[in-house]
Amino acid sequence: MSMVYAFLADGFEETEAIAVIDVIRRSGISVTTVSIKDSLEVTGSHNIKVMADSKINDVDFNKADMLFLPGGVTGTNNLGGCEKLCSELKSFAQSGKKLAAICAAPSILGQLGLLEGKKATCYPGWEDKLPGAEYIPEKVVTDGNISTGKGMGASIDLGLEIVSILESSEKSQEIGKSIQYLM
Repeated sequence: MSMVYAFLADGFEETEAIAVIDVIRRSGISVTTVSIKDSLEVTGSHNIKVMADSKINDVDFNKADMLFLPGGVTGTNNLGGCEKLCSELKSFAQSGKKLAAICAAPSILGQLGLLEGKKATCYPGWEDKLPGAEYIPEKVVTDGNISTGKGMGASIDLGLEIVSILESSEKSQEIGKSIQYLM
């Protein structure tokens, strides 16, 4: 069974995190929410508090098949400032393991040089933070091992894309229909 680590930092965009995680979990893929702080409690950009499953220093990155970054300006800045996370993102990319980010968070991948020569999307106005990438104005863009989403409105789309990548397109269609997203 595949394993996704979803990283949470104060200021994360709640819907982008929760909707993507929900869709992935519905497929049977395991998702562990990971706080980048010393506390499990993380406060979203709209002051919604959530309890992460684990803290970044307590997870074994070798067990993850994909790392997922939700957006939110403050959350993105906090995630991008976490040296351990950025080091692991680079390691994942270099080994061909899968990464996903939505809204402002693709800028983290861009600043780390991980989008060089790849197609990607992000929240409008953040395109200049994707150096070396070809910006594609779609809801979700996957190029090789990296999937990016445009913003909160693309959360379900990104979740279904991740299911398609880690499980199958049939499972993604099944989940999309069961949640009344695809008719």
